[in-house]
Amino acid sequence: MREIGVGIVGGGYMGKAHAVAMAAVGAVFDTPLRPRLEMVAAGSPESAERYRNAFGFLRAAADWRELVADPKVEAVIIASPQSTHRAIAEAAFALKKPVFCEKPLGESVDDSLAMVKAAEASGAVNMVGFNYIRTPASQFARKLIADGAIGDITWFRGEHTEDFYADPQASASWRTTGMANGAMGDLAPHMINAALALAGPITSLTAEVETVHQTRPGGTVDNDDQGQMMCRFENGAMGHLFFSRIATGRKMGYAYEITGTKGAIRFDQEDQNALWLYEMEGPEATRGFTKILTGPAHPDYLPFCQGPGHGTGYQDQIIIEARDFLLAIETGKPVWPTFRDGLAVNTIVAAALTSSNTKSWQTIQTL
Repeated sequence: MREIGVGIVGGGYMGKAHAVAMAAVGAVFDTPLRPRLEMVAAGSPESAERYRNAFGFLRAAADWRELVADPKVEAVIIASPQSTHRAIAEAAFALKKPVFCEKPLGESVDDSLAMVKAAEASGAVNMVGFNYIRTPASQFARKLIADGAIGDITWFRGEHTEDFYADPQASASWRTTGMANGAMGDLAPHMINAALALAGPITSLTAEVETVHQTRPGGTVDNDDQGQMMCRFENGAMGHLFFSRIATGRKMGYAYEITGTKGAIRFDQEDQNALWLYEMEGPEATRGFTKILTGPAHPDYLPFCQGPGHGTGYQDQIIIEARDFLLAIETGKPVWPTFRDGLAVNTIVAAALTSSNTKSWQTIQTL
C-alpha cells in the first residue's frame, strides 16, 4: 500500500464528511491507496486552521489556490459552494490531479461542460458526489434491474423531499438566494441521478417549478421551493419526479418506485437499510411486496458490519464514495459517476427550468 496526499476545499458539512471518510476508508475497505489528510482550505485562513485542528489535517491553506498547487496534494476534493467548483477543478486538471467534486457539478450547464472538457483533456480521474445512490439497498436495486428481476421498466416515480423550509416563518438565509441553492439546484440533482442510474437516460420532460413562500423574515426569496416533472425515458418508460424543501413531515424523502413487466421495487431513504421487492410469480394468494433487510450479502455492506439488518448510515455512503475515488486513481479507470454523468444531471435541471418558464416539453440534448 502507499499513501496519497488529499486536499479538501471546504471544511463545512460536506468538508467534514469527506475528511472523516478519507480518514476511515483505508481501515474499512483495506484500500491499497491510504489517504493522508494533507491540507484543507476554507473561506478564510482562520477557518482553515480551525478545520485543520478539528479534522486532523497536516496543514491549512490560506486559499484554495495554494492547496491545488501544493505538490504534496495529489488529489483534490471540492466541497465548497457551487460558484467555486469550475475554477478549482480547472486549476487541478491543469496539473493533472484527480478531482472529486460535490454535486451539483457546476453552477450552470456552461460551467459543467467546461469542467467536463477540462477533465477529459487532462486525462485525470474525475468523480461527482452523489452519495445516496451508493447505499447497499440502492446498489442492490440496480443489480436486480440489471439482472432482469423486474423485467422491462414501464414506470419510474422518484422524489427528494425535505421540510427544512416548510415553516413560512423560517428566516431567509443563503439557502433562499441563488438558483443553485433552491430545490432544483440542491435536492433535484440527487433524485435525477437516481433516475438515470436506475431507469436510464431521460429523453424529454415537462416541468413546473415554483416559489411558494416568496418572502420570509429577513428578506425576499429568489429561488424555488418545489418542482415536479413528467418525463420519458430512452427505454420508453414514463416517469414522474418531485422535489421539495417545504414537504412538511419529510426529513429525508429520497424515495423511488419502479414498475416493471415482471415485478416492482420500492425504496425510501428514511428507512435506508430496507428494499421492497415484488416478483410476479407463484400463487396469486401469496404474492406481495417482500421487505429485504440489507446485510452482508448486499453490495458494500460487509466492510461496515457483519450483522444482517444492523444497518449502515449516512457517513458510510461517503466512505463508499472515497473507496471508489481511490480505486479510480489506483487503476486509472473511470468510476461512475464521472463529471460527464454530473453534466447529464445539470442538463436535465436546466431543461426543467426552461420547461417551467416556457410551459413546454423539452427534448434533452446530449452535450
